Order: sequence, then C-alpha cells, then structure tokens
Amino acid sequence: MKLTNAADTATQALPMRLFRGAQDRRHAQRVQEQLELVEAGLIEHLGFASDVADAPARYLMEAGGKRIRPMLTLLTSELGTGPNELVRRAAQAVEMTHLASLYHDDVMDDAKLRRGVPAAQTVWSNSVAILAGDLLFARASSLVSGMGEEAILLQAQTFERLCLGQLHETVGPKEGDDPIAHYIQVLADKTGALIATAARMGVMFGEAATEYADPVTEYGERIGVAFQLVDDVIDLSPKKEATGKRAGTDLRAGVATLPVLLLRRRAAGGDAAASELLARIDAGVARIAAGEDPGLLDAEVEALREHEVTRETEAEAKRWASEAVAQLGALPKSSVRRALERMADSIVNREG
Repeated sequence: MKLTNAADTATQALPMRLFRGAQDRRHAQRVQEQLELVEAGLIEHLGFASDVADAPARYLMEAGGKRIRPMLTLLTSELGTGPNELVRRAAQAVEMTHLASLYHDDVMDDAKLRRGVPAAQTVWSNSVAILAGDLLFARASSLVSGMGEEAILLQAQTFERLCLGQLHETVGPKEGDDPIAHYIQVLADKTGALIATAARMGVMFGEAATEYADPVTEYGERIGVAFQLVDDVIDLSPKKEATGKRAGTDLRAGVATLPVLLLRRRAAGGDAAASELLARIDAGVARIAAGEDPGLLDAEVEALREHEVTRETEAEAKRWASEAVAQLGALPKSSVRRALERMADSIVNREG
C-alpha cells in the first residue's frame, strides 16, 4: 500500500510549474510520464524475494518523497536526446542511493519521523534499518554496474562523499575550524554531491554535449546546499501539514542547523540577546535529552523562527540558488534551461 504525504502532490505538479507555454507543456508531460516509469522501475528494483528484506527495503520509497534527483536527471537529459533506458536507470540509481542514505541518517540522528511516517528503525530496529539501507546501496550499485566505467567511478566517488559528509557531521569541526564553513561543507557532501551526480548523469546518458556536464554538476551541488539550508528554516515552521513534522524537530534533538550556528556566532561576538536565547535553547535540549517533554522548547522555537538569524539563513539559501542558476549560463537558452532555473527557485521558495 502506498503511503502519501503533502510532498507527493507537490511532486506531481512540479513538472507543470517548471515548464510553461505550449512547447514547454510537451516537455512537462514527457518528464511526468518518464517520472512514472522511473517510479515503476523503483518498485521493481526494490523487490526482494525474502519477506524479511522486502518490507523494510520498500518502506521509505512507498512513503513518497519529492523525487527531485530523478527529475533532475530527466531534465538534464533533455539537453541532449532526452530520456532513454539508461537515463531512467541512472535516475533510479540516484534515488535509490538517496533513499539508502536516509535509512542510515535516521538511525544516526535517532529520528522519529521521515516523510510524515515513523522512521524505519522505529518500525523494525536500528540493525534492520541499517541493513535495509545497505541493500539499497547494493541495488543502486548493481544498476550502475552495467552503465560503463565512467558511471561506476562517479557512483563510487559520490558514495565516498556521502560517507565523508556523514563522518564530518558526526565528529564535528576540529578546534580552530569555522563551524559554519564546516557545516556548509557537510551539506555539500551529504546532499549536494548526489544532486550533482543526478544532473551529470542526465547529460552523460541523454547524449548531450560533453561541455554541459560540468555546468550542470556545479548547478546540482549548489541547489543541494540551498535545499538543505531551506530545510533548516522549514524545521522551525509551525505548518505541520506542509512539513510533516513538529516545529523545531531538529532543534529539540540538538541537531546543528544554520540558524543555531549563526546564533552562536552572534553570542560569541557579545550579542547579549543572542546569548540569552542560546542559553535557553541549550538548557532545553539538555532537558529533552534527559527525557523531559519536548514541548518545553516551544517558546524558544518560536523565538528562533522570528530571529534575524533565520532571515539570514533564508538569504544564504537564495544566494546558493542564485549561484546555481549562474552556472547555467554555459547552456543554450531553451525551455530546459528555464526549467532548471525555475527548479532552483522552487527549492528556495518551498514550505515543506
């Protein structure tokens, strides 16, 4: 049974928002049709003969999702001859890799929800969730294995960056490192790298001009960082129907986000109001970790949402998106380029 959330409806409408005009609408219809084929392929590739493996491996895929990565692969293939079997396989591989990383992330973050449903480890166990993620990584690698040496190397390099990003996030910045620069690099590795690969594979297997590969790769990495910075703002949103989770979920769990890092920088610079709010947040996080009611931080979540550091985070997300769009200057002016520009805009203006 497929579970749905607000993100699914948004995904179904996204191709139509990216393409406008009669010619563009044909592109939109093709992308939507191809997305449906990619989705059907995901269902097929995530099937396991073992019942023990089948249910957990399918779980997060069936919970829905935005499918930004496969959509980007399909879009960049339109710079060449368009979607074909290899493009769809690449789109499925990058989405499977993304899904696999979510299983691992949720275990490491002790997350309770993912895409509006209970996180996999709360349904089964940490061990089962980790192994389900490993199965998805294996299936993604199997898909890529028949796509040529360049694709295999790209998949391996991307997987390495995903692991490094998670490792650096787990260990934290070294003494003397800039915590904000460290955080942005984590975002680039954990999110930007795979979105960049999704964009590059569309060019590679859509038979587009080779000179388009680097610009779309740089575009993908930057919109990946922008995407996560917007997530930092969305985490503070009270609109649970759009976000699928309680406002301040990351904050209550003690997860570093850019608004908190900016608040720490202000506090270190002598901002008394920032120091006072930060002290309240840190004390509340410690009490929640000790087992107290997460609701005790409601006032602090609202205060951080209204604080200037959250506006700074929004501005930083828009700056990364703007830099992403600037990379597209190397592409010919076309409906596909305009769609990529609108995708960047849709990422920084979303609510969930």
